[in-house]
Amino acid sequence: MRYRPFGVSGAAVSSLTIGLGVEAAARGPSHVRDLVFAGLEAGVNAYHLERLDPMLLQAAGEALGHVERRLVWVSACLGADRDFSATGLGRSLEQGLHASGLGWFDMAVLERPAENELPQSSLTALKAMRKAEYVRMLGVSGDEAVTDLYVSTGAFDVLFTPFHANVPWQVRSRMKAARDREMSLFVYDYFPDSLATERRAADAGAPRKRGLFSAVGWGGGRSEADLHRPGSFAFLHRTPGWTGEAICLAYVLADPAVTSVLIRPRDRAHLEDLASVPERDLPAGLSAQIEMARVDASA
Repeated sequence: MRYRPFGVSGAAVSSLTIGLGVEAAARGPSHVRDLVFAGLEAGVNAYHLERLDPMLLQAAGEALGHVERRLVWVSACLGADRDFSATGLGRSLEQGLHASGLGWFDMAVLERPAENELPQSSLTALKAMRKAEYVRMLGVSGDEAVTDLYVSTGAFDVLFTPFHANVPWQVRSRMKAARDREMSLFVYDYFPDSLATERRAADAGAPRKRGLFSAVGWGGGRSEADLHRPGSFAFLHRTPGWTGEAICLAYVLADPAVTSVLIRPRDRAHLEDLASVPERDLPAGLSAQIEMARVDASA
C-alpha cells in the first residue's frame, strides 16, 4: 500500500479508502468486520462509512477497535436522508459516534447537498462540532453544477468527486478549483458502468447497449476491428495481466492531486486484488492510449 499526505495536518492516508455502505451492510456484520480486517492487513488505514446504519457502525467500530484510533482515518457520510438541518446533522453525528464507539470522526462528508438544502445554521453547527473535535474535517460530495458553489465557499476541507478515464471536463475543472482552495480530493466511481458495460458486451461478443459509446459512434453492430482502433476503450479489457477495473484504478492513482480513491470491494479476494494496484505501474503507452480514447469520445 502507498500513503499520501492529507491536508495541512500532515497526516498520511492510504491511497485507497474502503467504502462501507448499503451493499456491505446487507451482507451482515461478519462481512463488514471481515472487510475491515482484510483492509487493515493490506495496509488500508482509511474507511468511509457511507450510511450511518447502527449495525454497520457497530461492526466497523468493533473491527477498527483492534487498532490504535489515531492510526486509522474514518469518515462518515451525512445527509443521505436529505436532512441537512443543524439538528439533524448533530443527531446523526451523535448517534454515529455512539454506535461505532470511535470517539470521533476524522471527517464528516455532506452527501450531495442541493442549492437550498444546507442552511447557514447547519454549517455553523458543523464548524462548532469541528471545534469541539467531534469531527476533524468537513467534506462535501457531488458532481452537479451546484457543487461548484460549495467548493467556492471555502468552508470545506475535502471534495469527494467522481473521477475516471472518461470524466467530463467540468469535473476536471471543479477538481482544479478545489485544489486552488487547498482542498484535498477523495475520488470515487473510478470504474463507471459505461466502461464496465462495454467490457461485458465485448467479452460476450454481443451487441452493445446504447449508452456512452453508442452516443459517440460506438454503438451496437461495430466490428471486431473497430474495437481495436484508436478511440475505443475496449483495450481496457484486453491488456495482458490487467483487468479493466485495475487499469482504471491505476489511471486515477497516477494523478498526484488525488489524495485517496474510494473502493467498494465485494469480498476479501476483490479487496486484495485492488490493494495490489497502487504498487503497480501502468504498461508503457497505456496512459497515452487512454487519453486518445478520451479525446475521441468527447469529440
